[in-house]
Amino acid sequence: MMVRAPPDERSVDDLLAFGVVNLDKPPGPSAHQVAAWVRDATGQDRVAHGGTLDPKVTGCLPVLLGDAARAARIFDDAIKEYVAVLELHDSAPPDFDAVVADFEGEIYQKPPRKSAVKRQLRTRRIHDLDVLERGDRRALLRVRCASGTYIRKLCHDIGLALGTGAHMGDLRRTATGQFDDRSLVSMHDLVDALSFAEDGDESALRESVRPAEHALAHLPRLVVAHSAAEAIADGAPVYAPGVLAARAAEVGGAVPTAGELVVCVTPDGAAVSLGTLVGDPEAESGTVAEPERVLV
Repeated sequence: MMVRAPPDERSVDDLLAFGVVNLDKPPGPSAHQVAAWVRDATGQDRVAHGGTLDPKVTGCLPVLLGDAARAARIFDDAIKEYVAVLELHDSAPPDFDAVVADFEGEIYQKPPRKSAVKRQLRTRRIHDLDVLERGDRRALLRVRCASGTYIRKLCHDIGLALGTGAHMGDLRRTATGQFDDRSLVSMHDLVDALSFAEDGDESALRESVRPAEHALAHLPRLVVAHSAAEAIADGAPVYAPGVLAARAAEVGGAVPTAGELVVCVTPDGAAVSLGTLVGDPEAESGTVAEPERVLV
């Protein structure tokens, strides 16, 4: 099986077949519907998105195109960030800020009745919870939290703790992992960029669609020889003789650790597979990583 060209040297067709769009989801359609629109617009057989958003919720929805959809699991544990309007049912008490601050850290949540998962009590971590603005009965919150946190339920529970009652108003996701609202692409912009590319101007499309390696930048890397990459692309494990180097993640600086997910790349940066690190990358023999997803 052939390995891809370096990320910066790919044709538009190759970019669309292994790319990622940091989509700005509009209000109205579900995340699944928006991803389907992207699939149809780009002509790909398969896409995957980085975390469900309810129809009314807007914001950061990374969409993996083509073969990149095989790497969808990278979003399973991605930290999410939201800006939410907290609508109080009575005037805010004097200890409002202190009560809200108590929700940072580990919290218990039971998914709402309309959720797609089993309704059982579970823990989620609120990494940061900041009050950006506050009025008498309304507050603007920024929430940085673990994947799977229900912001609507968080707002309800904050209302109970305040003694006023509360519900969630508008909600916008501002970040998913390393994707944030500084590089969002609207559906209209994407469709326009595709049209411009058909007319010979690829610049807008290359700004809207990034090589899928961009979505893997938070993972530690195993740099493998081209000869080894071809075998790995056919599903073989990563053996020590084929490993040229082990490198920290480009985003976050995480180093390869046994049992964790790593991305295998060629010396020129083309992703080949995701795997679980099981051995020493500096060893002279043995298996270094077991394959999980072939990406070519």
